[in-house]
Amino acid sequence: MEIISVAHAAGVIEEAPRLVDVGANVIYFLLRIFGVLVIIASVIAGMMYLTSSGDERKIEVAKRAATWIVVGIFVALGAIIVTRQIISFLS
Repeated sequence: MEIISVAHAAGVIEEAPRLVDVGANVIYFLLRIFGVLVIIASVIAGMMYLTSSGDERKIEVAKRAATWIVVGIFVALGAIIVTRQIISFLS
């Protein structure tokens, strides 16, 4: 128990981040990564559309990709809302 009393004396335990804060940081980091991937996917879908040269099949593939990108954005926004609600509930 000497380690715990030394940690309390040094203020290490009181200054440590809470588990909720660590979890929130991890989720926000993953959402930032997702945001970067959405931007990259949007550029790729736009390039697919621009380089389709009137080919209906390529245009359809690009439109489908853009549709799923928008769905992914809404899912990510929903995840942000849920995460903030959980954090505010646990804080």
